[in-house]
Amino acid sequence: MFQVARCSAVALVVLSISSGCGGGSPKVAGPPCPAPAGAPVLADGSQPSGPATAAEAEAFIQQVSEQFAKLESDAERVSWVKSTFITDDTEQIESQAQERLMEFLARKIREARRFDGLQLAPDIARQFYVLQYSAELPAPADPKERAELAGIGTKLDGMYGKGKYCSPKLKGLGKDKSAECLPLEDLSAILATKRDYDLLLEAWRGWHTISPPMRPMYQRMVELANKGARELGFRDVSDIWTGEYDMKPDEFRKEMARLWTEVRPLYEQLHCYVRAKLRKQYGEAKMGKGKAPIPAHVLGNMWAQEWGKLYPMMEPYPGKSQPDITKALAAKKYDAKKMVELGERFFVSLGMDSLPKTFWERSMFTKPRDRDVVCHASAWDIDRVDDLRIKMCIKIDDEDLVTVHHELGHDYYFHYYKNLTPLFQGGANDGFHEGIGDTLALSVTPSYLAKIGLFDREPPRSKEADVNLLMQRALEGIAFLPFGKLIDEWRWDVQSGKTKPGDYNAAWWRLRAAYQGVSPPVPRSEDDFDPGAKYHIPANVPYTRYFIARILQYQFHRALCKAAGATGPLHRCSIYGSKEAGEKLTAMLKLGRSRPWPDALETITGERRMDATAIIDYYKPLTDWLIEQNKGESCGWE
Repeated sequence: MFQVARCSAVALVVLSISSGCGGGSPKVAGPPCPAPAGAPVLADGSQPSGPATAAEAEAFIQQVSEQFAKLESDAERVSWVKSTFITDDTEQIESQAQERLMEFLARKIREARRFDGLQLAPDIARQFYVLQYSAELPAPADPKERAELAGIGTKLDGMYGKGKYCSPKLKGLGKDKSAECLPLEDLSAILATKRDYDLLLEAWRGWHTISPPMRPMYQRMVELANKGARELGFRDVSDIWTGEYDMKPDEFRKEMARLWTEVRPLYEQLHCYVRAKLRKQYGEAKMGKGKAPIPAHVLGNMWAQEWGKLYPMMEPYPGKSQPDITKALAAKKYDAKKMVELGERFFVSLGMDSLPKTFWERSMFTKPRDRDVVCHASAWDIDRVDDLRIKMCIKIDDEDLVTVHHELGHDYYFHYYKNLTPLFQGGANDGFHEGIGDTLALSVTPSYLAKIGLFDREPPRSKEADVNLLMQRALEGIAFLPFGKLIDEWRWDVQSGKTKPGDYNAAWWRLRAAYQGVSPPVPRSEDDFDPGAKYHIPANVPYTRYFIARILQYQFHRALCKAAGATGPLHRCSIYGSKEAGEKLTAMLKLGRSRPWPDALETITGERRMDATAIIDYYKPLTDWLIEQNKGESCGWE
């Protein structure tokens, strides 16, 4: 932990690395945790002797930063190959690369304890702070256990990527019309486009059969990672995951609860309206009466996390919506590359750089026909000096148009902080990294789509059209919020031991009921492992970042619209073409993780606190309309 003296730019900082029990704040030191101390190796290969010095600490962190960049770059390159060509061999190679990175990080975090208590310049102290929280999957010191942990991580990721469900009931419903075995992409398309209750159930239940074999491996991964965390001085992995936000873990959890409390009333109104419409579609026998939760398979998405595919059923004012973006993309003959080029043009219109030539040569935009790949969309920074890529199996539709912007947001963040020292090459917090592209997606307004020629003309503006547009966006952005929060609530409880292995699935559905108001469509038991049917669980990707991003994207949007000189409602604002907005955005991106996130937030918004009022302001016309529509309904769930 670091105590920051803010009296001047060259102020010294007291370094107290033993922060696992005391919290993650760089401002307030907490009680130290017992942990094995490592024996640092100096830049010349020698062992240090005598008391640690500030000069030695600076040399140590510089060496760590350089070695970390090389190891992570090697691991990223191998992971790219495995994710775009899944075989036993590529899985093994990735596992070995990840093991080397795990060993290095755990060893250097232990060695860094030698410098506990030293007075260091702020930028050096912050690098030690970032290092302390850099191991999302901390490896035990024992080589066999470390190799086992790396192997489990790779295996789980590969199992998800190769997952398929075979059923004669699904024959003819995938891209391959002769196939009975469908991957996630095809099963998700069924949930998105079909409205046959039993067919939706078949697809939902089918995908959830891929995850029970993951359960014992996941349990073992948690055990090994917790052992690694304790060796680093933390209670468990949840202390690492909640401690990297420039505040104590308990404070961070309270902050997330505060934000959820602010947006929950809007979610409850949306849930109430959607449930009533679904009840008309499927009947009370299937949907239940009163405050019954919504069956998870009827919301148009495998995880019920976003409900945008239900929009035709939910449309407030039929015939008053903007033209269908998916149909417009087809009519204008967009392919995957053209969609990415459209996303790039948005960033360039803000005065930002074009993507490097290698981006177009090395990215994966479509699913290869000849091999298994991980289709889950992702952005990559292979070498930390602009080998930028995205990996997607792009569909020509409105959903993936937004996803393209999201992934390019990551790549532009990578691009603008590439000149920082490697340990500072990251988002101000991980929610910032996820929120950049999402912010620009809010500027994909009807007027913008007409300006770029996707629509032939701007649709007429009206109150009805505004409510329809906001409904479309709420079915994605607002519907997502509770799901974005509960994923890591489940994992934190698993990591801390509060949720025991014998209660994994029951705890998952308790949280989904409490936050989302959804229920499993068929009885579930501890023979199931439904968390594993969501990519981020087997892939061990923290998820609270997405909840934070959905809060920040509206806060960013409000600030950037102001910078662009926009007037009128926030939902009509597009910052496309605004160099002023681009300057603010770029200034924040260039900070990377070199400063605490409130500093980065202040750079772009003038505010130092995450604020959900931007969401409330943005959706005010829809909220008023939903309250009126829901009169007489029993809102909420039991």
